This record gives sequence, C-alpha cells and structure tokens, in this order.
Amino acid sequence: MPPESSSTAHITTQTAFSPAINAWKIYLEDQGNSPHTVKAFVADVLLLASYLPPDRTIGAVSTADINNFLQWMQTGRGVPCSPKTLSRRITSIKAFFRWLHQYGVLLIDPAEKVVQRSVISPIPQVLTVDEVKAVLDVTESHRRKPKPDARPHALLLLLLETGIKKNECLGLSPNHIDLEAEGGPIIFVRYPSPQHRYKERKIAVSSDWIRVYNEYKNQYNVNDRVFPWSPRRLEYILEDIGEEAGLDKHLSFDMCRWTSALSDWQAGVDHNKIR
Repeated sequence: MPPESSSTAHITTQTAFSPAINAWKIYLEDQGNSPHTVKAFVADVLLLASYLPPDRTIGAVSTADINNFLQWMQTGRGVPCSPKTLSRRITSIKAFFRWLHQYGVLLIDPAEKVVQRSVISPIPQVLTVDEVKAVLDVTESHRRKPKPDARPHALLLLLLETGIKKNECLGLSPNHIDLEAEGGPIIFVRYPSPQHRYKERKIAVSSDWIRVYNEYKNQYNVNDRVFPWSPRRLEYILEDIGEEAGLDKHLSFDMCRWTSALSDWQAGVDHNKIR
C-alpha cells in the first residue's frame, strides 16, 4: 500500500487542480523547501492547469496533455521560455504528479514518461588573480577614507575566503563566528530546516577577516545577522565594487563563490571539501 499523507487525505482523481495544488504547496512547505522554491513550483503547475480545459481533473491528465503543454510553452504561448525555465517546469510537474502517485491518489503517474530536458550550465566566470587584487584594493580604500567603511571589505573578503552562498551569507549570525575554535577562527554555516542540515559546515577564516569584521561591527549595528540587509542591497555593494575596480565582469555572489573554489583547488584542497 502507498504511504498515507494528511495533505492528500481529501484528494481523489476527481479533484480539480486548485485544491490539489494548495495541498501540494502545504506539503512542499512542510518538507522544508525554501519559499522561493515553493513559489516557483506552484506557479509552474498552475500554468499547466490554466492551459488545460477548466473542467479537467487531476486524474484525467495524460502524458500527451503534459507533452502538448510543454510544446505550447516553447512554440505556441508567445512568451519566451528559456531552456532553464523549461527544465524547471518539467521538474515541477514531475514532482507534483509523483507526489499524487506516491501517496496513492493516482494509480499511474502521467508525468513519469515525460522526458526531462537537462540544461548544460555555461562555464562560470571567475576573477583572475589581478582582478582579485583590484577589487580588494577598492574595498581596502573604503576602510581608509575620512569616514571609514569596512562593510565592502568584510563582505568581499568573506565571500572570497569561504565561498559561501548568498543565502548562507544572509543567514550568518554573530554567534556563528567562533574566535576561540581550536585551530583558529571559524564561521559555522547553519540552516534552519532539518532537511538541509547536511549542508551545514565549519569554515576557517583568516585573522585578516576577523580584524576587518571587528572594524565593520563597530561601524554598524550588527546584532542578529552579520549582514542585516536585503539580498539586493548586498548585490549592489558587490556591483559597485566591480565597477569601481574597472571590471568588465559583473561581480556577484556566484563569481566570488567560483573564484574561491578555484583558488582552493589550485592550492590543493581536497576536492570533496571544495564540493
């Protein structure tokens, strides 16, 4: 027998898309998915529902219906659909029907035989050694101004040293920084959801970063979070650094992350640790 789930208890093959999608949304949230992921997945399946006839129930959807929808997305909708977006929409639809099948609502998963469209990611851009020096020179100069500002240097140096992701940077709290750790200071990258605990890790940071962090902390009101600003505000800070350094690249969290990974690889760091 398929496993039971309270989220599917009221759903049958005759259920319309709207209540089924609402139940799936609750399930995704309960599984610890990020709000961004839940929003994107739900929007993708709602788009499929809007394409199908209004009276089409979840049990009446066929593999052909899904494939026709995907073809319409690419050629008939009149709105550009990038390969990456198409791939995500296929993933969303597969996840929705797999959930219905897994919990016994559907005997057959109509999305199982839909072909996934893999996207080959472009080679990531990284900073050269000279460019790393240029951007760090810019942030260092902000520390030396008549009104010193250590924030750009604290942010940039942390990203280049640790390679943490944007959401990890935003979630970093002062109590995640251990100055007395055996072997030297570290940051502890933590996740609120148990689903992502496997991503948690401790990363060494340099005394240079600790020094600039203390400067920065004294200049700004740092309490609950190390960088208490919106994601976009931090992105602007990086963009401004890149422009001031004269880069012909778009300095970003991802670029810093890949630059950090490349630097570690060139230094002979164990590949599993980099991964």
